[in-house]
Amino acid sequence: MHEPYLTAPPDDAVWIERSWDEPECFGAVFDAHYAEIHRYVSRRLGPQAADDVSAETFALAFRRRHRFDLSHRSARPWLYGIATNLISRHRRDEVRLLRAVDRLHALAEPARGHEDEVTAKVSAQNVKGPLAGAIAALPAAQRDVLLLVALAGLSYDEVAQALNVPFGTVSSRLNRARRKLREALGETNPLLDEEEA
Repeated sequence: MHEPYLTAPPDDAVWIERSWDEPECFGAVFDAHYAEIHRYVSRRLGPQAADDVSAETFALAFRRRHRFDLSHRSARPWLYGIATNLISRHRRDEVRLLRAVDRLHALAEPARGHEDEVTAKVSAQNVKGPLAGAIAALPAAQRDVLLLVALAGLSYDEVAQALNVPFGTVSSRLNRARRKLREALGETNPLLDEEEA
């Protein structure tokens, strides 16, 4: 049986549009992004919830595929937006996990590179005590922006697209989140600002 999405072009919009008439073409979008979305959800909610929330993300994306803005070539920000909205249903679990890590002062494995170091610092599974508590204390909108940038590696533009907010809103939420984290951690900067890199 021939699967038309195995040689997917680098353009999700093409596959989403084709999936309107050929639903199996949505498999290209799933194959391209599922592992990344699953990793993000797992870092925010833990591995137990990741399977369900990730599956629900793609099921919802499939049902809403006719609403996807085809002028956006990549579905990545759209999928992160759906996942983030679904994560909001589990906010108590996320905050509970972060607070538990804060109390237990879980030890993280040593990070290997800058990206691994930043990811390890904000991952709910790996953050050390005070940072986990500070992230848990952030308002949900600021936590979403912070974690989309730090865990998912989305650009400000992609975060704006994912959350359907203006670019300036992303920037101000991220700046507020960083400021609150610094204050909570004794003015140390747990996340290297782009301006400081």
